[in-house]
Amino acid sequence: MGALMFQGTGSDVGKSVLVAGLCRALANRGLSVLPFKPQNMSNNAAVTQDGGEIGRAQALQAIACRVAPHSDMNPVLLKPQADSSSQLIVHGKVRGTMGRNFREARRPLLKEVLESYARLRARCDIVVVEGAGSPAEINLRAGDIANMGFARAAHVPVLLIGDIDRGGVIAAVVGTRTVIDPGDAAMIHGFIINKFRGDPALFEDGYAQIEALSGWRGFGVVPWLAATARLPSEDAVVLERPTEQPGDRIVIASPILPRIANFDDLDPLKLEPAVDLVMVPPGQPIPASAALIILPGSKATIADMGFMRAQGWDIDILAHHRRGGLVLGICGGYQMLGRTISDPHGIEGNADGIAGLGLLDVDTVLEPVKALRAVRGRALDANLSGYEMHMGVTSTANHPFVTLEDGRVDGAVSTDGRLMGSYVHGLLASADMRRALLARLGAQAGGADYAASIDRALDDIAAALEQHLDIDAMLALSATAGA
Repeated sequence: MGALMFQGTGSDVGKSVLVAGLCRALANRGLSVLPFKPQNMSNNAAVTQDGGEIGRAQALQAIACRVAPHSDMNPVLLKPQADSSSQLIVHGKVRGTMGRNFREARRPLLKEVLESYARLRARCDIVVVEGAGSPAEINLRAGDIANMGFARAAHVPVLLIGDIDRGGVIAAVVGTRTVIDPGDAAMIHGFIINKFRGDPALFEDGYAQIEALSGWRGFGVVPWLAATARLPSEDAVVLERPTEQPGDRIVIASPILPRIANFDDLDPLKLEPAVDLVMVPPGQPIPASAALIILPGSKATIADMGFMRAQGWDIDILAHHRRGGLVLGICGGYQMLGRTISDPHGIEGNADGIAGLGLLDVDTVLEPVKALRAVRGRALDANLSGYEMHMGVTSTANHPFVTLEDGRVDGAVSTDGRLMGSYVHGLLASADMRRALLARLGAQAGGADYAASIDRALDDIAAALEQHLDIDAMLALSATAGA
Protein backbone atom coordinates (compact mmCIF):
# COMPACT_ATOMS: atom_id res chain seq x y z
CA MET A 1 0.00 0.00 0.00
CA GLY A 2 2.68 2.52 0.93
CA ALA A 3 3.67 4.90 3.68
CA LEU A 4 2.58 8.09 5.40
CA MET A 5 4.66 10.45 7.54
CA PHE A 6 3.51 12.62 10.44
CA GLN A 7 5.52 15.72 11.27
CA GLY A 8 4.72 18.40 13.84
CA THR A 9 4.69 22.14 14.20
CA GLY A 10 6.95 21.59 17.23
CA SER A 11 8.05 19.08 19.84
CA ASP A 12 5.50 17.49 22.17
CA VAL A 13 2.54 18.19 19.86
CA GLY A 14 1.45 14.56 20.13
CA LYS A 15 3.14 12.94 17.13
CA SER A 16 4.16 9.77 18.97
CA VAL A 17 0.71 9.14 20.43
CA LEU A 18 -1.14 9.84 17.17
CA VAL A 19 1.19 7.52 15.27
CA ALA A 20 0.67 4.81 17.89
CA GLY A 21 -3.09 5.30 17.77
CA LEU A 22 -3.17 5.23 13.98
CA CYS A 23 -1.00 2.09 13.96
CA ARG A 24 -3.54 0.38 16.22
CA ALA A 25 -6.50 1.67 14.17
CA LEU A 26 -4.99 0.30 10.95
CA ALA A 27 -4.06 -2.98 12.62
CA ASN A 28 -7.64 -3.26 13.85
CA ARG A 29 -8.72 -2.88 10.22
CA GLY A 30 -6.72 -6.00 9.42
CA LEU A 31 -3.75 -4.27 7.79
CA SER A 32 -0.12 -5.24 8.34
CA VAL A 33 1.42 -2.08 9.83
CA LEU A 34 4.91 -1.14 11.01
CA PRO A 35 6.14 2.08 12.69
CA PHE A 36 9.25 4.01 11.68
CA LYS A 37 11.15 7.02 12.99
CA PRO A 38 14.30 7.85 10.99
CA GLN A 39 16.05 9.68 13.81
CA ASN A 40 15.08 10.02 17.44
CA MET A 41 16.64 11.84 20.39
CA SER A 42 15.66 10.31 23.71
CA ASN A 43 17.10 8.70 26.80
CA ASN A 44 14.02 6.49 27.06
CA ALA A 45 14.81 3.39 25.06
CA ALA A 46 13.73 -0.22 24.69
CA VAL A 47 15.47 -3.49 23.81
CA THR A 48 14.48 -5.04 20.47
CA GLN A 49 14.00 -8.61 19.32
CA ASP A 50 17.23 -8.41 17.30
CA GLY A 51 19.29 -7.41 20.35
CA GLY A 52 19.43 -3.66 19.72
CA GLU A 53 17.75 -0.60 21.17
CA ILE A 54 15.28 1.94 19.84
CA GLY A 55 13.34 4.88 21.23
CA ARG A 56 10.61 3.97 23.70
CA ALA A 57 7.95 5.60 21.50
CA GLN A 58 8.76 3.27 18.60
CA ALA A 59 8.58 0.27 20.94
CA LEU A 60 5.12 1.45 22.00
CA GLN A 61 4.14 1.90 18.36
CA ALA A 62 5.29 -1.65 17.67
CA ILE A 63 2.97 -2.83 20.46
CA ALA A 64 0.21 -0.83 18.76
CA CYS A 65 0.94 -2.74 15.54
CA ARG A 66 0.97 -6.02 17.53
CA VAL A 67 4.52 -6.81 16.44
CA ALA A 68 7.84 -7.15 18.23
CA PRO A 69 10.09 -4.05 18.29
CA HIS A 70 12.97 -4.14 15.77
CA SER A 71 16.00 -1.88 15.39
CA ASP A 72 14.91 -0.96 11.85
CA MET A 73 11.97 0.94 13.37
CA ASN A 74 14.35 3.61 14.68
CA PRO A 75 17.66 3.28 12.83
CA VAL A 76 19.28 6.39 14.35
CA LEU A 77 18.90 7.08 18.07
CA LEU A 78 20.70 9.89 19.88
CA LYS A 79 20.92 9.62 23.67
CA PRO A 80 21.98 12.96 25.22
CA GLN A 81 24.68 12.49 27.84
CA ALA A 82 25.99 16.07 28.12
CA ASP A 83 24.94 19.53 26.99
CA SER A 84 26.89 19.19 23.74
CA SER A 85 27.22 15.47 23.10
CA SER A 86 25.03 12.41 22.60
CA GLN A 87 25.65 8.71 22.35
CA LEU A 88 24.97 7.59 18.77
CA ILE A 89 23.00 4.38 18.25
CA VAL A 90 22.74 3.10 14.65
CA HIS A 91 20.67 0.03 13.82
CA GLY A 92 20.41 -0.67 17.53
CA LYS A 93 24.13 -0.61 18.37
CA VAL A 94 26.42 2.01 19.88
CA ARG A 95 28.54 3.64 17.19
CA GLY A 96 30.20 6.39 19.19
CA THR A 97 29.47 9.94 20.25
CA MET A 98 28.11 12.91 18.34
CA GLY A 99 29.02 16.40 19.47
CA ARG A 100 28.89 19.82 17.90
CA ASN A 101 29.60 18.21 14.51
CA PHE A 102 26.14 16.64 14.50
CA ARG A 103 24.81 18.47 11.45
CA GLU A 104 27.62 17.25 9.20
CA ALA A 105 28.07 13.85 10.83
CA ARG A 106 24.43 12.86 10.26
CA ARG A 107 24.55 13.23 6.46
CA PRO A 108 26.05 9.77 5.77
CA LEU A 109 23.39 8.21 8.02
CA LEU A 110 20.60 8.88 5.50
CA LYS A 111 21.69 5.85 3.47
CA GLU A 112 21.30 3.58 6.49
CA VAL A 113 17.97 5.19 7.38
CA LEU A 114 16.65 4.46 3.88
CA GLU A 115 17.89 0.87 4.08
CA SER A 116 15.92 0.30 7.29
CA TYR A 117 12.84 1.92 5.77
CA ALA A 118 13.07 -0.28 2.67
CA ARG A 119 13.27 -3.43 4.78
CA LEU A 120 10.20 -2.43 6.76
CA ARG A 121 8.19 -1.48 3.70
CA ALA A 122 8.88 -4.88 2.16
CA ARG A 123 7.39 -6.55 5.24
CA CYS A 124 4.01 -4.83 5.54
CA ASP A 125 1.04 -3.12 3.91
CA ILE A 126 1.83 0.34 5.29
CA VAL A 127 4.65 2.07 7.19
CA VAL A 128 3.57 4.87 9.52
CA VAL A 129 6.44 7.31 9.90
CA GLU A 130 7.02 9.81 12.71
CA GLY A 131 9.15 12.90 12.28
CA ALA A 132 11.23 14.59 14.98
CA GLY A 133 10.83 18.12 16.26
CA SER A 134 9.54 20.27 13.42
CA PRO A 135 10.31 20.93 9.74
CA ALA A 136 9.94 24.63 10.63
CA GLU A 137 13.35 24.44 12.32
CA ILE A 138 14.87 25.55 9.04
CA ASN A 139 18.23 26.23 10.68
CA LEU A 140 18.55 22.43 10.94
CA ARG A 141 17.36 21.64 7.40
CA ALA A 142 20.76 21.12 5.77
CA GLY A 143 21.64 17.45 6.11
CA ASP A 144 18.32 16.65 7.78
CA ILE A 145 17.43 12.96 8.00
CA ALA A 146 14.54 13.20 10.48
CA ASN A 147 11.89 15.21 8.66
CA MET A 148 11.89 16.56 5.11
CA GLY A 149 15.32 15.16 4.34
CA PHE A 150 13.87 11.68 4.76
CA ALA A 151 10.43 12.46 3.27
CA ARG A 152 11.90 13.78 0.05
CA ALA A 153 14.54 11.04 -0.27
CA ALA A 154 11.95 8.29 0.28
CA HIS A 155 9.09 10.10 -1.51
CA VAL A 156 6.75 9.75 1.48
CA PRO A 157 3.74 12.12 1.75
CA VAL A 158 3.47 14.11 4.97
CA LEU A 159 0.68 15.30 7.28
CA LEU A 160 1.45 18.13 9.71
CA ILE A 161 0.23 17.98 13.34
CA GLY A 162 -0.55 21.14 15.28
CA ASP A 163 -1.19 21.31 19.04
CA ILE A 164 -4.10 23.63 19.79
CA ASP A 165 -3.77 23.18 23.57
CA ARG A 166 -0.56 25.22 23.67
CA GLY A 167 -2.18 28.07 21.71
CA GLY A 168 -1.28 29.73 18.42
CA VAL A 169 -2.07 26.70 16.30
CA ILE A 170 -3.20 28.77 13.29
CA ALA A 171 0.13 30.59 13.23
CA ALA A 172 2.00 27.34 13.87
CA VAL A 173 0.53 25.53 10.86
CA VAL A 174 0.41 28.49 8.47
CA GLY A 175 3.80 29.70 9.68
CA THR A 176 5.33 26.33 8.90
CA ARG A 177 4.12 26.67 5.30
CA THR A 178 5.59 30.18 5.16
CA VAL A 179 9.11 29.41 6.38
CA ILE A 180 9.90 26.03 4.82
CA ASP A 181 11.33 25.46 1.37
CA PRO A 182 8.67 25.22 -1.39
CA GLY A 183 9.89 21.76 -2.28
CA ASP A 184 9.42 20.69 1.34
CA ALA A 185 6.00 22.33 1.49
CA ALA A 186 4.97 20.29 -1.55
CA MET A 187 5.50 17.11 0.48
CA ILE A 188 2.85 18.18 3.00
CA HIS A 189 -0.66 17.21 1.89
CA GLY A 190 -2.68 18.27 4.92
CA PHE A 191 -2.83 18.93 8.63
CA ILE A 192 -4.33 17.56 11.83
CA ILE A 193 -5.32 19.65 14.84
CA ASN A 194 -4.53 17.80 18.07
CA LYS A 195 -5.50 18.11 21.77
CA PHE A 196 -8.70 20.11 21.31
CA ARG A 197 -10.73 20.69 24.50
CA GLY A 198 -14.43 21.49 24.28
CA ASP A 199 -16.85 21.69 21.37
CA PRO A 200 -15.01 21.28 17.99
CA ALA A 201 -17.68 23.43 16.36
CA LEU A 202 -16.09 26.42 18.09
CA PHE A 203 -13.01 25.95 15.89
CA GLU A 204 -14.74 25.55 12.54
CA ASP A 205 -13.80 29.07 11.41
CA GLY A 206 -10.18 28.63 12.52
CA TYR A 207 -9.98 25.27 10.76
CA ALA A 208 -11.26 26.82 7.52
CA GLN A 209 -8.81 29.71 7.84
CA ILE A 210 -5.89 27.31 8.17
CA GLU A 211 -7.02 25.54 5.01
CA ALA A 212 -7.35 28.83 3.14
CA LEU A 213 -4.07 30.33 4.31
CA SER A 214 -1.93 27.19 4.02
CA GLY A 215 -3.48 25.63 0.95
CA TRP A 216 -3.52 22.29 2.77
CA ARG A 217 -6.68 20.33 3.51
CA GLY A 218 -7.59 19.37 7.06
CA PHE A 219 -7.77 15.69 8.00
CA GLY A 220 -9.59 16.25 11.29
CA VAL A 221 -9.57 17.63 14.81
CA VAL A 222 -8.53 15.23 17.56
CA PRO A 223 -9.96 15.94 21.01
CA TRP A 224 -7.96 15.86 24.21
CA LEU A 225 -7.55 12.12 24.80
CA ALA A 226 -7.54 11.09 28.45
CA ALA A 227 -6.21 7.67 27.44
CA THR A 228 -2.83 9.18 26.56
CA ALA A 229 -2.11 9.51 30.30
CA ARG A 230 -2.09 5.71 30.48
CA LEU A 231 0.73 5.42 27.93
CA PRO A 232 4.45 5.63 28.71
CA SER A 233 5.93 8.97 27.66
CA GLU A 234 9.19 9.40 25.82
CA ASP A 235 9.71 13.12 26.47
CA ALA A 236 10.99 14.10 29.92
CA VAL A 237 9.00 17.36 29.69
CA VAL A 238 6.01 15.46 31.13
CA LEU A 239 7.90 15.02 34.39
CA GLU A 240 7.73 18.76 35.00
CA ARG A 241 3.93 18.81 34.96
CA PRO A 242 2.05 19.01 38.28
CA THR A 243 1.03 15.79 39.96
CA GLU A 244 -1.81 15.08 42.33
CA GLN A 245 -1.51 16.29 45.91
CA PRO A 246 -0.75 13.42 48.31
CA GLY A 247 -3.77 12.24 50.31
CA ASP A 248 -3.94 9.21 52.55
CA ARG A 249 -1.86 7.17 50.16
CA ILE A 250 1.79 6.28 50.61
CA VAL A 251 4.27 8.60 48.92
CA ILE A 252 6.90 7.20 46.55
CA ALA A 253 9.30 9.94 45.48
CA SER A 254 11.79 10.10 42.63
CA PRO A 255 14.17 13.00 41.87
CA ILE A 256 14.15 14.40 38.32
CA LEU A 257 17.80 14.17 37.26
CA PRO A 258 19.06 16.21 34.28
CA ARG A 259 19.90 13.06 32.29
CA ILE A 260 17.11 10.87 33.64
CA ALA A 261 16.66 7.79 31.46
CA ASN A 262 13.94 5.18 31.05
CA PHE A 263 11.75 6.99 33.56
CA ASP A 264 8.80 4.97 32.26
CA ASP A 265 10.08 2.38 34.76
CA LEU A 266 7.96 4.33 37.25
CA ASP A 267 4.74 4.42 35.20
CA PRO A 268 3.25 1.17 36.58
CA LEU A 269 3.12 2.77 40.03
CA LYS A 270 0.52 5.21 38.67
CA LEU A 271 -1.87 2.26 38.42
CA GLU A 272 -1.70 1.65 42.16
CA PRO A 273 -4.56 3.30 44.09
CA ALA A 274 -2.50 3.16 47.30
CA VAL A 275 0.39 5.19 45.81
CA ASP A 276 1.11 8.85 45.20
CA LEU A 277 4.09 9.02 42.83
CA VAL A 278 5.87 12.33 43.39
CA MET A 279 8.46 13.45 40.82
CA VAL A 280 10.74 15.91 42.61
CA PRO A 281 12.00 18.79 40.43
CA PRO A 282 15.34 20.56 40.95
CA GLY A 283 15.22 23.12 43.73
CA GLN A 284 12.77 21.08 45.82
CA PRO A 285 13.65 18.69 48.67
CA ILE A 286 12.67 15.05 48.55
CA PRO A 287 9.57 14.96 50.77
CA ALA A 288 10.16 13.62 54.27
CA SER A 289 6.78 11.89 54.01
CA ALA A 290 8.13 9.49 51.35
CA ALA A 291 7.96 5.82 52.29
CA LEU A 292 10.12 4.85 49.31
CA ILE A 293 12.64 6.80 47.23
CA ILE A 294 13.37 5.46 43.74
CA LEU A 295 16.55 6.58 42.01
CA PRO A 296 15.88 6.14 38.28
CA GLY A 297 18.20 5.44 35.39
CA SER A 298 20.61 8.05 34.05
CA LYS A 299 22.47 8.53 30.78
CA ALA A 300 25.26 10.40 32.60
CA THR A 301 25.50 8.78 36.02
CA ILE A 302 28.60 10.63 37.22
CA ALA A 303 27.26 14.05 36.22
CA ASP A 304 23.85 13.27 37.71
CA MET A 305 25.45 12.07 40.94
CA GLY A 306 27.20 15.43 41.17
CA PHE A 307 23.92 17.21 40.44
CA MET A 308 22.20 15.20 43.17
CA ARG A 309 24.74 16.45 45.70
CA ALA A 310 24.42 20.04 44.46
CA GLN A 311 20.65 19.79 45.08
CA GLY A 312 21.15 18.37 48.56
CA TRP A 313 19.20 15.27 47.57
CA ASP A 314 22.00 13.04 48.88
CA ILE A 315 21.35 14.47 52.36
CA ASP A 316 17.61 13.84 51.95
CA ILE A 317 18.23 10.23 50.88
CA LEU A 318 20.64 9.48 53.71
CA ALA A 319 18.23 11.01 56.24
CA HIS A 320 15.38 9.00 54.73
CA HIS A 321 17.43 5.84 55.17
CA ARG A 322 18.31 6.70 58.79
CA ARG A 323 14.59 7.11 59.53
CA GLY A 324 13.98 3.58 58.27
CA GLY A 325 12.77 4.43 54.78
CA LEU A 326 13.26 2.21 51.74
CA VAL A 327 15.39 3.10 48.70
CA LEU A 328 15.34 1.41 45.28
CA GLY A 329 17.90 2.22 42.60
CA ILE A 330 17.37 1.16 38.99
CA CYS A 331 20.35 1.00 36.59
CA GLY A 332 22.13 4.36 37.04
CA GLY A 333 20.26 4.77 40.32
CA TYR A 334 21.67 1.43 41.44
CA GLN A 335 25.17 2.62 40.58
CA MET A 336 24.60 5.78 42.67
CA LEU A 337 23.72 3.69 45.72
CA GLY A 338 27.18 2.11 45.67
CA ARG A 339 30.53 3.33 46.96
CA THR A 340 32.16 4.55 43.75
CA ILE A 341 31.46 5.08 40.05
CA SER A 342 34.54 5.14 37.78
CA ASP A 343 34.81 6.06 34.10
CA PRO A 344 38.38 5.21 33.06
CA HIS A 345 37.50 5.14 29.34
CA GLY A 346 35.68 8.48 29.29
CA ILE A 347 32.38 6.82 28.30
CA GLU A 348 30.38 9.75 29.67
CA GLY A 349 32.90 12.43 28.71
CA ASN A 350 35.94 12.94 30.89
CA ALA A 351 37.84 9.97 32.29
CA ASP A 352 37.07 10.46 35.96
CA GLY A 353 34.95 9.10 38.77
CA ILE A 354 32.83 10.06 41.74
CA ALA A 355 31.85 8.75 45.14
CA GLY A 356 28.37 7.28 45.32
CA LEU A 357 26.00 7.40 48.27
CA GLY A 358 27.83 4.50 49.91
CA LEU A 359 24.62 2.75 50.93
CA LEU A 360 25.41 -0.50 49.10
CA ASP A 361 28.80 -2.24 49.23
CA VAL A 362 29.35 -2.27 45.47
CA ASP A 363 31.56 -0.36 43.03
CA THR A 364 30.87 0.39 39.37
CA VAL A 365 33.24 0.78 36.41
CA LEU A 366 31.78 2.13 33.16
CA GLU A 367 32.82 -0.01 30.18
CA PRO A 368 32.45 0.57 26.40
CA VAL A 369 30.38 -2.57 25.74
CA LYS A 370 26.66 -2.10 26.37
CA ALA A 371 24.60 -4.91 27.89
CA LEU A 372 21.31 -5.27 26.00
CA ARG A 373 19.11 -8.22 26.86
CA ALA A 374 15.59 -9.19 27.91
CA VAL A 375 15.51 -10.93 31.29
CA ARG A 376 13.21 -12.79 33.64
CA GLY A 377 13.76 -13.61 37.27
CA ARG A 378 12.66 -13.27 40.88
CA ALA A 379 13.14 -10.71 43.64
CA LEU A 380 11.36 -10.25 46.96
CA ASP A 381 9.85 -13.72 46.35
CA ALA A 382 8.06 -12.27 43.32
CA ASN A 383 8.31 -12.91 39.58
CA LEU A 384 9.54 -10.12 37.33
CA SER A 385 10.56 -9.52 33.74
CA GLY A 386 12.27 -6.63 32.00
CA TYR A 387 15.48 -5.78 30.22
CA GLU A 388 19.07 -4.71 30.84
CA MET A 389 20.50 -1.66 29.08
CA HIS A 390 23.71 -0.40 30.64
CA MET A 391 27.41 0.17 30.07
CA GLY A 392 28.48 -0.29 33.68
CA VAL A 393 29.96 -3.35 35.37
CA THR A 394 29.17 -3.43 39.06
CA SER A 395 31.05 -5.62 41.55
CA THR A 396 29.16 -8.69 42.68
CA ALA A 397 27.23 -8.11 45.88
CA ASN A 398 27.21 -10.50 48.83
CA HIS A 399 23.43 -10.25 48.77
CA PRO A 400 22.14 -10.01 45.17
CA PHE A 401 18.68 -8.51 44.70
CA VAL A 402 17.50 -10.45 41.64
CA THR A 403 17.98 -14.08 40.68
CA LEU A 404 17.65 -14.42 36.90
CA GLU A 405 16.24 -17.50 35.22
CA ASP A 406 19.43 -17.91 33.15
CA GLY A 407 21.37 -18.58 36.37
CA ARG A 408 22.91 -15.13 36.78
CA VAL A 409 22.27 -12.79 39.69
CA ASP A 410 21.74 -9.05 39.52
CA GLY A 411 21.90 -6.07 41.81
CA ALA A 412 22.27 -5.87 45.55
CA VAL A 413 20.06 -5.70 48.64
CA SER A 414 21.04 -4.70 52.19
CA THR A 415 20.75 -7.24 54.97
CA ASP A 416 17.74 -5.40 56.42
CA GLY A 417 16.06 -5.27 52.98
CA ARG A 418 15.63 -1.48 53.04
CA LEU A 419 18.18 -0.77 50.26
CA MET A 420 17.72 -2.39 46.85
CA GLY A 421 19.48 -1.90 43.52
CA SER A 422 19.09 -3.58 40.14
CA TYR A 423 20.04 -3.21 36.49
CA VAL A 424 16.65 -4.59 35.41
CA HIS A 425 14.47 -1.96 33.75
CA GLY A 426 10.74 -2.63 33.74
CA LEU A 427 10.71 -4.70 36.90
CA LEU A 428 7.82 -2.65 38.34
CA ALA A 429 5.63 -3.58 35.36
CA SER A 430 5.17 -6.96 37.06
CA ALA A 431 2.04 -6.88 39.25
CA ASP A 432 3.63 -9.57 41.42
CA MET A 433 6.71 -7.41 41.98
CA ARG A 434 4.63 -4.32 42.82
CA ARG A 435 2.62 -6.39 45.27
CA ALA A 436 5.77 -7.55 47.07
CA LEU A 437 7.29 -4.06 47.13
CA LEU A 438 4.17 -2.32 48.40
CA ALA A 439 3.73 -5.00 51.05
CA ARG A 440 7.06 -3.89 52.50
CA LEU A 441 5.60 -0.40 52.75
CA GLY A 442 2.49 -1.65 54.52
CA ALA A 443 0.27 -1.06 51.49
CA GLN A 444 -1.84 -3.32 49.33
CA ALA A 445 -1.34 -3.47 45.56
CA GLY A 446 -4.26 -3.19 43.20
CA GLY A 447 -3.02 -6.00 40.97
CA ALA A 448 -3.50 -4.10 37.70
CA ASP A 449 -1.97 -5.61 34.56
CA TYR A 450 0.27 -2.85 33.20
CA ALA A 451 0.63 -4.36 29.70
CA ALA A 452 -3.14 -4.83 29.44
CA SER A 453 -3.68 -1.23 30.58
CA ILE A 454 -1.46 0.03 27.75
CA ASP A 455 -3.25 -2.17 25.25
CA ARG A 456 -6.65 -0.87 26.31
CA ALA A 457 -5.41 2.71 26.07
CA LEU A 458 -4.20 2.09 22.51
CA ASP A 459 -7.59 0.68 21.54
CA ASP A 460 -9.34 3.68 23.10
CA ILE A 461 -7.12 6.11 21.18
CA ALA A 462 -7.59 4.17 17.95
CA ALA A 463 -11.37 4.32 18.36
CA ALA A 464 -11.20 8.10 18.87
CA LEU A 465 -9.04 8.55 15.77
CA GLU A 466 -11.47 6.49 13.70
CA GLN A 467 -14.20 8.89 14.82
CA HIS A 468 -12.36 12.20 14.37
CA LEU A 469 -9.90 11.68 11.49
CA ASP A 470 -10.40 10.88 7.82
CA ILE A 471 -8.41 7.66 7.90
CA ASP A 472 -9.73 6.49 4.53
CA ALA A 473 -8.23 9.61 2.93
CA MET A 474 -4.97 8.94 4.77
CA LEU A 475 -4.81 5.45 3.33
CA ALA A 476 -5.41 6.81 -0.16
CA LEU A 477 -2.61 9.34 0.38
CA SER A 478 -0.25 6.65 1.67
CA ALA A 479 -0.64 4.78 -1.63
CA THR A 480 1.17 7.65 -3.39
CA ALA A 481 4.40 7.00 -1.45
CA GLY A 482 7.32 6.33 -3.74
CA ALA A 483 5.50 7.79 -6.71
